[in-house]
Amino acid sequence: MPHSAPNRTETRVDVVIVGAGFAGMYMLHRVRGLGLSARVFEAASGVGGTWYWNRYPGARCDVESMQYSYSFSPELQQEWQWSELFASQPEILRYANHVADRLDLKRDIQFDTRVTDARFDEATHRWEIATDRGDRVSAQYCVMATGCLSTARMPDFPGLASFKGKTYHTGHWPHEGVDLSGQRVGVIGTGSSAIQAIPVMAEQARELVVFQRTPNYSIPSRNGPMTAEYEGSWKSEYEERRAKARTMRGGILYDINEKSALEVAEDERRREYEARWAAGGTAFMAAFSDLAVNKQSNDTAAEFVRERIREIVKDADTAELLAAKDYPIGTKRICVDTHYFETYNRENVSLVDVRKAPIAEITPDGLRTTEAEYQLDTLVFATGFDAMTGSVLKVDIRGRDGQSLRDSWEAGPRTYLGLMTAGFPNLFLITGPGSPSVLSNMIVSIEQHVDWVTDCIEHLGARGLDCIEATVESQDAWVAHVNEVAYGTLYPSANSWYMGANIPGKPRVFMPYIGGVGAYRQKCDEIAANGYTGFELTQPARETAEAAD
Repeated sequence: MPHSAPNRTETRVDVVIVGAGFAGMYMLHRVRGLGLSARVFEAASGVGGTWYWNRYPGARCDVESMQYSYSFSPELQQEWQWSELFASQPEILRYANHVADRLDLKRDIQFDTRVTDARFDEATHRWEIATDRGDRVSAQYCVMATGCLSTARMPDFPGLASFKGKTYHTGHWPHEGVDLSGQRVGVIGTGSSAIQAIPVMAEQARELVVFQRTPNYSIPSRNGPMTAEYEGSWKSEYEERRAKARTMRGGILYDINEKSALEVAEDERRREYEARWAAGGTAFMAAFSDLAVNKQSNDTAAEFVRERIREIVKDADTAELLAAKDYPIGTKRICVDTHYFETYNRENVSLVDVRKAPIAEITPDGLRTTEAEYQLDTLVFATGFDAMTGSVLKVDIRGRDGQSLRDSWEAGPRTYLGLMTAGFPNLFLITGPGSPSVLSNMIVSIEQHVDWVTDCIEHLGARGLDCIEATVESQDAWVAHVNEVAYGTLYPSANSWYMGANIPGKPRVFMPYIGGVGAYRQKCDEIAANGYTGFELTQPARETAEAAD
């Protein structure tokens, strides 16, 4: 893939964008529409963000293809054709490149370049950006479009360096692919990536051993080829359906049953769950209106899924290990799969409970738990990500008075609307902590954030202003609101990556906003319409430092 390399003598732009995934690409397109100059820095060798890196076997989106695409361009959404109901990683990456080429975005993207430092100059109201390739760029605005699931969490098991075989992380899979034929493969982790990868790897490997600490709830995707009829039904009503999706809790259009699971008879409740299971996908969690807030209602859905697992998995002991029991269904991101539970019926697949017998060390020839040793040729780490904050905090960001964002977020991320942090003027976060983000259709939330940020920049420019900053008071109030809403649900009862629980030492704070995409959008729009309530907007600083440029 050709790497673009903009002229590095250009040291001043209006906007620096960090990341060239779906957020960074759309941000660049919108900034250009304002007539402003922009530079995008991307650590990868191409566009696509999470879909560039996550190339593990079976990688696939859990949002239906017809809803997982940009809506800002009628031409784009009409001309692109998906081949499956749930698109695979290669197809999504082709789509990202199609968009980048169609909009001629790559000429303003510098690939293979990681931003290392960003410092706010209070004298000039500009951000000074540095990269690992020696670039020094000054920008009025800095936009962190670094993605929520882009910083892979590598485990630190004792003895890992001694392992004589190959090791891989699902989040950094080799682009040329991996041949597991005839291999004895160990997979550590049973989250969403593992649930997608395990059935595919089981077909290749001689032996597959899955090391599970926490079982996951998963719903069949019922994936299949995209039919002309289904595609046509969306394309003929895209505008109306997109508008409706933006008002939905998760930014995904599907039927929501407004009844409580407890207000219907048991046979009616079962029929609803059966229908949702047969249809497949995350809409299972919309079977009843109170599954996220009422433990008794949630128990009925959780037990239904456990019953399906017991029916599918032939070995009773394995089925019980795979049946999650110690947290409510949906409080960790609900997974969708293609024959995940069926895979454990294969003779070459076995499941090890590392909650009962923890991993003691990696050995030169495999892995040892406290109860047994396993001979392995290849280790696959499906150990997740430092979600939502990891990719932002990789950059040394310093705001007013040299304040470090890492220090500001030491006890957990604090933002206003998930868009800005007090003390860091003109620094925007796309789908940051405190916004619906990972609890939503990411592209719907990305478009909403990018549109809000772009409109804000246009508002400032039209009024001769050059600086916007969240106030401490508005930030504190928003953080309190995010927590209040979260703790009105069952979500905080799970030790999930939503809470940072998968990263040792990370503060336990519920990071995304659970109030819903529609309600959140309305709040953001009201704040902008009222002159950006909760933000401080200021006149240009004296640009004495720039006079020498």
